[in-house]
Amino acid sequence: MTERTAAIVLAGGASARMGTSKAWMDWHGSTLLRRAVGIVGRVVDGPVVVVRAAAQQLPVLPAGIEVTVDERPARGPLEGIAAGLRAVGARADVAFVCGVDAPLLHPAVVARVLAAVGPDDEVALPYAGGFAQPLAAAYRTTIAPRLEEVLRGDRLGTSALLHRCRVHELDEAALLADRTVAAHDPQLDSLRSLNDPQTYEAARARPAPRVTVVGTGIVRAATLGAVGMGPATIGDRVVEDPEEPLVAGDVVRFAGS
Repeated sequence: MTERTAAIVLAGGASARMGTSKAWMDWHGSTLLRRAVGIVGRVVDGPVVVVRAAAQQLPVLPAGIEVTVDERPARGPLEGIAAGLRAVGARADVAFVCGVDAPLLHPAVVARVLAAVGPDDEVALPYAGGFAQPLAAAYRTTIAPRLEEVLRGDRLGTSALLHRCRVHELDEAALLADRTVAAHDPQLDSLRSLNDPQTYEAARARPAPRVTVVGTGIVRAATLGAVGMGPATIGDRVVEDPEEPLVAGDVVRFAGS
C-alpha cells in the first residue's frame, strides 16, 4: 500500500539570533516561507501545514496551504511538530518536517527522506557533518500521542522524542546513494539552516540554482518570475505564480515555447 505523505513547515520560532521573523525574509524576490512550502509541496501528496506562533502574521501563501497555531510559545520545535501532527491528523501516514530557514532544501532530499521510512520505522533521521537533523526528518503520524506525552513531561529536546521511536538513520552516504540527490545537491546543502544574519547573507550570496528554460538554455534563477511570466510547466506541474521556487535541475517550459 502506498504511504500517504504530508509536510509540516515550522515558522513560529522566536528568531532571536536572526533578529527578525524568518518567515518574511527575502529570498531572491520571494520569502523564506514561500520557498519552503513550494519545495515540500512538490513532493508530498497530502496537506502542507505551516505552524505559526499565536498572533504571528505570515506572508501570502498559495491556495491550499494550511496554517495552524503553536499555542505554547518558547518551547522549541517539539511543540511545533506536535501542532503540525494534530493538524495533519489521519490524512497522512508520514510527514516531512522542516524549518522555515532552509532555502537550499531540494525536493530530491525530501523524497529520499520520506522514502526511507520503512514499515518498521517511525522516524527517518538524516545526519550531516555528524549531527542529527531532526528538522529535515520524516515522522510517522502515529507518534503523535507519544510526542504529546513527552511534552506533558516538559521534555522539550528532540532527543526526548527520538529515544522513544524506532529511528532509521540516514548518513551522508545513504542520502547521496540517491542519484538525483547526488546530481543536484552533492554537498547536502538541503540540510543547512540559516540561524543568524551571517549565515543568511552567505547563503543569499550563493549563485541561484541552475535551471533549463526551454528556448533559452541554462540560466540561474530561484523563482519562476526570474525567468519569465505567465503559465509554465515545471516537470509535470503547471504553475504561474512568479514566486514559485525553482531548484537545481528544473526544466521550465512556458506556454508556446
